[in-house]
Amino acid sequence: MPKTLIIIPTYNEIENLPLMIPALEALDLGLEVLIVDDGSPDGTGAWVKEQQAAKPHLHLIARKGKQGLGSAYVRGFRYALEHNYDFVFEMDADFSHDPSYLKDFLAAIQDADVVIGSRYINGVNVVNWPMSRLLLSYFANMYARWITGIPVRDATGGFKCFRADALRKLNLDGISSGGYSFQIEVNYKLWKKGCRIREIPIIFKDRTAGTSKMSGGIIREALFLLIKLRLGGGR
Repeated sequence: MPKTLIIIPTYNEIENLPLMIPALEALDLGLEVLIVDDGSPDGTGAWVKEQQAAKPHLHLIARKGKQGLGSAYVRGFRYALEHNYDFVFEMDADFSHDPSYLKDFLAAIQDADVVIGSRYINGVNVVNWPMSRLLLSYFANMYARWITGIPVRDATGGFKCFRADALRKLNLDGISSGGYSFQIEVNYKLWKKGCRIREIPIIFKDRTAGTSKMSGGIIREALFLLIKLRLGGGR
C-alpha cells in the first residue's frame, strides 16, 4: 500500500485527540499520523508522547509556543518528504473533518495531485456555523476565485490530500501565511505549477469540543494575500 501520512496540527486539543486517533486506527488503512503540537498547555503533546510507545504509527513534532497553522503544516510537509511518504493529508483534530471521508480521498487522489474536501462543491454543506461565519467563508471563496482565477470552489478548505510529488514542487521556504491564507496560497501555487486539483464533497461539522482558532486577523491576512498572489504569480 502507498505510504500515507496524516498531519494534524494541535493547540489545546486534549478533548479531541484521544478520540480522533482511535477513529483513524479503526479505518484499518495503514495510516500514519503526525501531530505537530505548538506547546499546548493542556497536555496534548504530552499525551501523544505517552501513546507513542504502543503506537509506532503515531509521530510527534513538539514546538515551543504557538507558531500558527501554516508553519505547522510546512513543518509537517518537510517531515513527510524527508521520510518518503507517497500521500500526505491535512486534517483537523476536532472532528470537523470526518475520518470516514479518508477512503474517498485516497480513491480520488489516484487521478489527481491535490484533493480538497469541499464544503461548497455541491451547494453549502456546513453544519453548526453561525450565519455570519458561513457567509464570510462562502463569499471569501467566491472572491478568491474571482481574484486569482483558480478553478476551486473551496480554496480555504483544510481537509486535503496531496501527492508527495506535488509538495516537492513547492518552495516551502517561501510560504509564510497561516490559516485561511495558507490554504489559498498552497492551492494557488500548485495550480500555477500545473498540478491537477480535484474537489470532492464533504459535510463540514463545526467542533463540539475545544476552542476555534479563527480570528479577524486571519481573515484580513487572507484578503491581502489574494492581491499579493494576483500581482506576484505562483512563485
